[in-house]
Amino acid sequence: MRTLISNIKQLVQVEETPQLKVCGKAMAQMQTIDNAYLVIEDDHFADFGMMAGLKEQRFDREINAEGRMVFPSFCDSHTHLVYAGSREIEYIDKIRGLSYEEIAKRGGGILNSAKRVQEASEQQLYDDAMTRLQQMIGFGSGAVEIKSGYGMTTEAELKMLRVIRRLREDSPLTIRATLLGAHGIPMEYRGRQEAFVDLVINEMIPQAAGEGLADFIDVFCDEGFFTVRDTERMLEAGLKYGLRPKIHANELACSGGIQVAVKYDALSCDHLEFTGEEEIACLLNSNTMPTVLPGAAFFLNMRHAPVRQMMDAGLPVALASDCNPGSSPSTNMQLILSFACVSYRMLPEEAFNATTINTAYAMGLSQTHGSIARGKVANCYITKPIPNYEYMPYAYGENKVDVAILNGQVV
Repeated sequence: MRTLISNIKQLVQVEETPQLKVCGKAMAQMQTIDNAYLVIEDDHFADFGMMAGLKEQRFDREINAEGRMVFPSFCDSHTHLVYAGSREIEYIDKIRGLSYEEIAKRGGGILNSAKRVQEASEQQLYDDAMTRLQQMIGFGSGAVEIKSGYGMTTEAELKMLRVIRRLREDSPLTIRATLLGAHGIPMEYRGRQEAFVDLVINEMIPQAAGEGLADFIDVFCDEGFFTVRDTERMLEAGLKYGLRPKIHANELACSGGIQVAVKYDALSCDHLEFTGEEEIACLLNSNTMPTVLPGAAFFLNMRHAPVRQMMDAGLPVALASDCNPGSSPSTNMQLILSFACVSYRMLPEEAFNATTINTAYAMGLSQTHGSIARGKVANCYITKPIPNYEYMPYAYGENKVDVAILNGQVV
């Protein structure tokens, strides 16, 4: 099947020579083509250029994009998309002044979601998550990483991972799965945290890996959660089973999580509200992608990660939705673009690179996703008529996506 998208007002984020990631000052650069065409062959991008240079050839289908723009699909590299129920009552508690830690200590937060997941059927979790995936597609996402972490028992964690496997089989989105057994400490393990770490190491990791349910392993390495030593033990166990690390780090304090991420060659370390010069220096020349989650910082009214300092130092930055029921209940990566520009003072070009190429890297997908390049997977979207690409983060209250294309097919 050969598809031509013709008369594109502007084709955005094209690459003649694909990059694995975009760092530092280069994040402010983005290649575009005006009055363009894009050729899709089966499930990959085959060619692109200016309409004036399009040679006469046969196509099975043509989509006229006159007046509209085409972008590569967003890659959302950090979500907790599989969950049961919402947590709006805790949202009101936050408005009343309770902190994240206070809510967690009395059985709310992650423990609240864990109880619901344990009680929910696999089918219910699947149906709810599939609805969220459809929302993501409608907002322009084409790849997503989904974590477990609301199980907190071996049985429930494996249930979540099996749901993610079903979603991967049934959804046109490219999906990566992460075992986040160490997302919180169950009440029955309070005061004997090492025993829960042992459970993750001796049961969750071997069984998840044995069933081929996870691509990555993640740990919440932060104040009030898992220590550096806890984290190292679990990452080492995951690596023995071929699970590459991705870490929640420095959301609540300078936890040492960033240093652990670099030490164990984590694909990404995520949150990073508490990041100083020492942490930035540690990340430089590493393979670890610093990933910021603006939705969570906005929803929890937290301090902002020092994105500008990171980029000025030469680091790449990725931005993901952190879609979850407690701190970022949104599937909308267009909103993350807007947060990037408004809250973190990122230029639109920097924000686009942070939500496509760099988030693809944070999932191990940047060779195949994250930009429009020949041979890459044909994930893109056609906008409604908009004046320019700067309009995407500017118009934060409207959905600018008109047509979503995943794996070369209109969905």
